[in-house]
Amino acid sequence: MRPGFGWSRRAALAGLGLAGLAGLGLAGCGSSARSRREVPLWFTYGGRNREVLEALVARFNQDPSRVPVRPIYQGDYFEGLAKLRIALAARAAPALSHVVGEVVPYLAEAGVLEALDGYAPREDFELVPALGQSGTWIGGGERELVTLPFNRSTPIAYLNAELFERAGLGAPRTWEELRAVASALTLRRGSRIERYGFGCPVDWWFWVALVGQAGGDVVEPDGRVSLGGEAGVRALELWQTLVRRDRSMKPPPGRDYNAWEQTNQDFLAGRAAMIWTSTAFLKYLEDNAKFRVLAAPLPSGVRSAVPTGGTHWVILKSAEASQKRAAFRFLEFMQLERQAVEWATRTGYIPVTKGALRSLERRGHYDTHPNERVAIDQLGAARPWPWSPRLFRVQREVVQPRLERAVLADGSAREMIREGVELSRRI
Repeated sequence: MRPGFGWSRRAALAGLGLAGLAGLGLAGCGSSARSRREVPLWFTYGGRNREVLEALVARFNQDPSRVPVRPIYQGDYFEGLAKLRIALAARAAPALSHVVGEVVPYLAEAGVLEALDGYAPREDFELVPALGQSGTWIGGGERELVTLPFNRSTPIAYLNAELFERAGLGAPRTWEELRAVASALTLRRGSRIERYGFGCPVDWWFWVALVGQAGGDVVEPDGRVSLGGEAGVRALELWQTLVRRDRSMKPPPGRDYNAWEQTNQDFLAGRAAMIWTSTAFLKYLEDNAKFRVLAAPLPSGVRSAVPTGGTHWVILKSAEASQKRAAFRFLEFMQLERQAVEWATRTGYIPVTKGALRSLERRGHYDTHPNERVAIDQLGAARPWPWSPRLFRVQREVVQPRLERAVLADGSAREMIREGVELSRRI
């Protein structure tokens, strides 16, 4: 049955496994006269990225011929998505938002996203293929255009260059080298570990990278959720080995972005010699480390593989026609070379247009900022996501809690995958 948005708020959120957030407020909702004279833009991050986005919005708003855009902070990705689902159910959604990639198929199949093909030919944007709709999802180019890329990323490795050089080690290129390097850089004082060789959030995104490296896919070509099968088991067992047998990977506390933040802090404080996290943190880590930071691609298993991540712009179909036109004008502005370059170079996200990449190459930017090239080169190993409306619920309800149980609470990797596959069939 095709999901609709006439449900109760709690039922609507339950469709994405977010019912527990039903009490969150709806900042910036409503159809007041003020909201019709501007375009509400919901966004979901703070810190440097928020500052850069707000500066770009201010630049857009300097042109008096444009309908001004009003950026409204909505918390992290998951909080923002919960609020968006409530707003859709209440028919009070903003005209413009950005959403995490895994939820786009669900929203598209629910019929709440505006088709963008009618505003401009998709070829006009000259998007980097792996980052646009056509390359992000299997068969994405054959569907009507409902998203444009915004803050796109891949997982990469960050190394404390001083520790690696002192030990005479290089970035690990294989899983075997990952184990060896992590063990060599783990500093033990008796039974106490003062520094771990490796740190990584026990998170769906990095596990998907491992599944791909092990030769598997979370969703099979026929749409069946397999969680990688044997590849999913091997991916989970690698983490278990690093955490429990080798004791060279720090068990990260907390969930979601708390775990990500703790991993970053362990790296900056010298408690981890190498971490995996997003390109989104490149500038933050470079600016705050007291040592030289070296970025490197993820190691390979039977093949090289990474997922892409981050969010995509969407225009909500329920908005007034004038607001949707104004919102699209803002998206065109954000895809122009100047904005695309500035967003990428000030944050660490990957440039989403070919023009931005050409501009940075001409300037010699990547010669002087080699860490920024890593994610771009790694796009050659990027594997597209399945176009699966169930994917977000599989991530949040099925996979994430089982990863944590298997790695942090000594569960069976094989049993976790078997349980997850069985539960996925019921979603």
